Amino acid sequence: MAINRAQLAKELEPGLNALFGLEYKRYENESAEIFSQESSDRAFEEEVMLVGFGEAAVKPEGSAVAFDTAKESFTARYVHDTIALAFALTEEAVEDNLYDTLSARYTKALARSMAYTKQVRGANVLNNAFSTTGGDGVTLASTAHPTTFGGTFSNRSATDADLNETSLEQAMIDIAGFIDERGLKIAMQGRKLIIPVNIQFVVDRVLNSTLRVGTADNDINALKNMGMLPGGYTVNHYLTDTDAWFIKTDCPNGFKHFTRAALATGMEGDFDTGNMRYKARERYSFGYSDPRCVYASQGS
Repeated sequence: MAINRAQLAKELEPGLNALFGLEYKRYENESAEIFSQESSDRAFEEEVMLVGFGEAAVKPEGSAVAFDTAKESFTARYVHDTIALAFALTEEAVEDNLYDTLSARYTKALARSMAYTKQVRGANVLNNAFSTTGGDGVTLASTAHPTTFGGTFSNRSATDADLNETSLEQAMIDIAGFIDERGLKIAMQGRKLIIPVNIQFVVDRVLNSTLRVGTADNDINALKNMGMLPGGYTVNHYLTDTDAWFIKTDCPNGFKHFTRAALATGMEGDFDTGNMRYKARERYSFGYSDPRCVYASQGS
């Protein structure tokens, strides 16, 4: 009995879906080291950054309590893009019984493309940190983030420097000096270093050596001894600047990855061409809300 396109799709699809899933999961989800995961049921998400109160005032005996006014700062927007790709097996390939081997190879290649695209899009938030403006009107990494009540704050090294013991210690000091929209110090801490593959050996020595790197004396490695960067470091293979480095802080509203539609696959036959078509699709966005979520240097 001849098998029609609908029957063939029904027979092939479960196996291809399983193969797609196995291949997709082979690729490490490096963006998960940077972004918190959230779901969405809208075309886009917006997060309005709120301005807290200033320093509390002394209330003299018998006098009225002072009131402060909360305000809105800027709005961070996450627009979900649809990411999709497909391949087709020709009617002739199906006719010649080539669909088994071809579909397996194509399915693996499709899974690879979808996984790669997601990691690149996540890494591009950092790749564009020095060039693309955010909700507050300046780049993610900037020496002049405006605050609502005047003044600015910086989450970037004053002079770009390669990662070493000195530049990393200064970064930790700078992070501890972050201020909020009212100019109050918020005592943030660096949690994790995000680096390209090119400087991973330098970073491992700087963070994990018991004694100071590159010196003949017996001084301890203060970064390790004080437990700085408790999350250690993560290597992101999709960062494009070979000497830029980033420190993820403990800022509560930082890097976010919204999933609007989870990854889904499907297969169907096309009447006009006779081809069998297999598609993968998902919808998501990567971004950030509060730029205090990161400290960055472009390298020297």
